[in-house]
Amino acid sequence: MTNLNNLTGRDLHRYRLWRREEGDIAPVTEKTQMDTLRVFIRWCESIDAVPTDLFTKVISPSLDSGENVRDVKVDSEAAEKILEHLNTYEYASARHVCFRLMWRAALRRGAVVALDVSDYDSDDQSLEVHHRAESGTPIKNKNRGERYIGLTDETCSVLDAWLADRRPDVTDDTGREPLLATPQGRVHPTTVQTYLYSATKPCYHTGECPHDREIEECTPASDRTQASKCPSSLSPHALRRGAITHWLASDLPEPVVSDRANVSPDVLKKHYDRRGEHKKMEQRRDYLDNI
Repeated sequence: MTNLNNLTGRDLHRYRLWRREEGDIAPVTEKTQMDTLRVFIRWCESIDAVPTDLFTKVISPSLDSGENVRDVKVDSEAAEKILEHLNTYEYASARHVCFRLMWRAALRRGAVVALDVSDYDSDDQSLEVHHRAESGTPIKNKNRGERYIGLTDETCSVLDAWLADRRPDVTDDTGREPLLATPQGRVHPTTVQTYLYSATKPCYHTGECPHDREIEECTPASDRTQASKCPSSLSPHALRRGAITHWLASDLPEPVVSDRANVSPDVLKKHYDRRGEHKKMEQRRDYLDNI
């Protein structure tokens, strides 16, 4: 079909069935794609490219409770192997600093980008997260997202080495000194994504490919900017989800996790807590044994 004026609800329904059958997609993916299609068709209507009210013919599936929750996360074993690899081969590099802060502090991508050199206190072993929308670095939850985060000796050692030897001596467009910087200035959010996708692809820290590809001939393996195309690479949000799950599984109290990660208890339970029900039972048993 080359003329959208001839598009019908029947065509849209056939497309939905084709995506479901040929794409082997989950219900949440189907819903996302059909919702996006509905928005596009509605825009087409605004320029008279399709029949009026055609967008109402785009059927999007309803999801049962919990179906819109993703389980993708970086597990603690993989995260520790990645950190070990970074510690050995890329110590105090930008990628090392970024991964360590996002795993150990469960920082969002925006918070990592927003940090300034002055937000880090080596003596106090802490970070201050600030919402500075007026100078180009807003954070999620705005002022409610501002907080202090305590750091370990090892994390501080990495940050100290980064600041002493590796960080480019640059400022951003507003004259601030970004903690995570490139020679061009403050690190860009897409660069943070690239750091995480490239570090989480299995061949990076294991030297093996779970997809039976020849690593030397695989573009995502050899080109860091293409790492997101590796089926096993994971996003910054998957790293954050994995970190929070790891804390909860390590018996860190939920209020402590909620405050450190700046996420409400309800959202914590719905979107981040990936402990199985049996694991939760065992943890409750540990608390109740002496009662």
